[in-house]
Amino acid sequence: MASFRPKYITFDCYGTLTFFQMAEAARDLYGSGLDEPRMQDFIKSFAAYRLDEILGDWKPYADVIHNALERACKRNGVVCSPDDAKMVYERVPTWGPHADVPAGLAKVAKEIPLVILSNAMNAQIMSNVEKLGAPFHAVYTAEQAQAYKPRFKAFEYMLDMLGCGPEDILHCSSSFRYDLMSAHDLGIKNKVWVNRGHEPANPYYGYTEIADISGLPAVVGL
Repeated sequence: MASFRPKYITFDCYGTLTFFQMAEAARDLYGSGLDEPRMQDFIKSFAAYRLDEILGDWKPYADVIHNALERACKRNGVVCSPDDAKMVYERVPTWGPHADVPAGLAKVAKEIPLVILSNAMNAQIMSNVEKLGAPFHAVYTAEQAQAYKPRFKAFEYMLDMLGCGPEDILHCSSSFRYDLMSAHDLGIKNKVWVNRGHEPANPYYGYTEIADISGLPAVVGL
C-alpha cells in the first residue's frame, strides 16, 4: 500500500486516536462493589450494549450511554443511578490522545488531508480533536450523519461530504466491528488497522496492520 496516495486519510477517533476510557469510567463507578471477574463481565456487557444501542435509528449519545449502562447494570446485578450515565457522558470531551498520535498525525498532515468520522456529538468532539495535535480537513459526527458506525449511512455521509468515492480514501481504525468491516463492505479497499489490542486480527477484511499511529506515515510512503 506504500505506493497508494489517497485523497484523504479518514479516521475513527475514539479508541483509534483518542484514548477511549469507558472501562475506566465503569471502574470508577462500580469497582468498589465488584470483584475483578465481575468487573470484567460488567465492562464487556457495557461495551456490547453500547454497540447494540447504535444499530438502529440515531439518538443522542447521552441516550446511548444511559441505556447501555442501565442494561449492563441490570444484567450484572448492579444498582444504577441516573447520575452515573451523566458522569460518563460528561467525561468524553476530557479524553486526550494516545501518546503516539500527535507526532504521527502531524507528519502525515503535511502531505495528505486528514478527516475524522466519529460516533460523537457535535458539542463534544472538537474538544477531543483539539487535543490530537494535528490539523484536520474535516470532522464528521454521527449527529451530522444521523447514523452511528458501523451503519453504512455514516460512511456514505462522509463520502458525500468529501465528494469522493471509496477508492479515494484510506480508512484507519482500531476496530473491525465499528469501522473496518463496514469499510470493506462499502468497497473501501485501502484500510489500516491500528492494533490497540481491543479486538483480534481478522485478515479476511484486507488491511495493513500498524501497532500505533507512528507507523502510519510509512503506509503512504512518507
